[in-house]
Amino acid sequence: MINRISRVGRAVLVAMLWPFMQSWHGICGVGRLIKRVAMAVFHSPVGAYQAAQRRRNWVMVKVEYLQAESGKWRAIFNIIKSPYSFLRMMGFSPQMATGLILAGSTVGGGVVVSETVFAERSFARGDSGIYSAPSDIPSSYSDSDNTLRINLGSVPVGEIVIEDVTLGTAFTGSTLPAQQTSVVLVGGTAASTGFTATWLEVGHLIIDRWRCTTFELSDVEAHTLNVIGNASDGQSISPVPGTPRRRGIGGGNRADSMVTSGGYYDQIVIAAPVSATNGKVETLRLSNLHTKGGLCKVSRIKADTVDILLNEVGAGNGFASKEFVIATTVSYKTATITDNVEVTISPP
Repeated sequence: MINRISRVGRAVLVAMLWPFMQSWHGICGVGRLIKRVAMAVFHSPVGAYQAAQRRRNWVMVKVEYLQAESGKWRAIFNIIKSPYSFLRMMGFSPQMATGLILAGSTVGGGVVVSETVFAERSFARGDSGIYSAPSDIPSSYSDSDNTLRINLGSVPVGEIVIEDVTLGTAFTGSTLPAQQTSVVLVGGTAASTGFTATWLEVGHLIIDRWRCTTFELSDVEAHTLNVIGNASDGQSISPVPGTPRRRGIGGGNRADSMVTSGGYYDQIVIAAPVSATNGKVETLRLSNLHTKGGLCKVSRIKADTVDILLNEVGAGNGFASKEFVIATTVSYKTATITDNVEVTISPP
């Protein structure tokens, strides 16, 4: 009887306290939720950092692998080019070194590397030879002749650029071609028996930073002539005013540019060698030529603008001998001739 009353009392007590217990459980649930949210917010930067760290480590593994592979390929190419580097160290020109490698190559069980790498000569790559503008492949060449020659004819060319080259006897093993006294020859061709004279027609001729023993500009018609900042061991600058016209080189489907940088040559020739056919180029820029052993000659040019800028010319024999010459056969419509000085300059 007493136990029954106790059970009834507990049941009554539970029934009375039930709403309060439900409220307490709800409050505890909200507290746990707030705690989980707070912990998630607290740990989220750490988790993001750890995720970024895993991605970083994955990338670094790939980078280290590629660097290792790159080092292996670089070592292989150094081994391949070692004969060429040795010949260059011995003083051979790039063209001569290439020719010797090709001449000494033989084909055995596979393709010889030197024949694969150096198979085709190219103006853009700086190979010597005779080029009929605007072709990038020489029409003829000889391993014994290290002259770079461009023949201009009936096809106008947009631009010819030759820069940063060494010429003549300025490097070991070089010599001027037989019967030649000029290390640079630019211009048309004088008349001779059975040959009608030609001119080189140029929109803009730029000659800058040449180093020559002697320099001569002659038989030139320029609407605008600029001779600025040249230094020479004796100079004679005597152009005459005239009436050369403005000039631009069109020709419709004009040929692409011819550009080369760097190289070693016995001689550079840019000529118009076809009888009665003038060569035509819109922009002719010859920059940073280091020459020795002969004359730098520019002649038989008809141009809109001629710039002769910042060249150094001298043979170290005093001011009485004129190494830098702009002859009286040069005529102009307008001219700027300034800051040209005579100073002692030894041969290159």
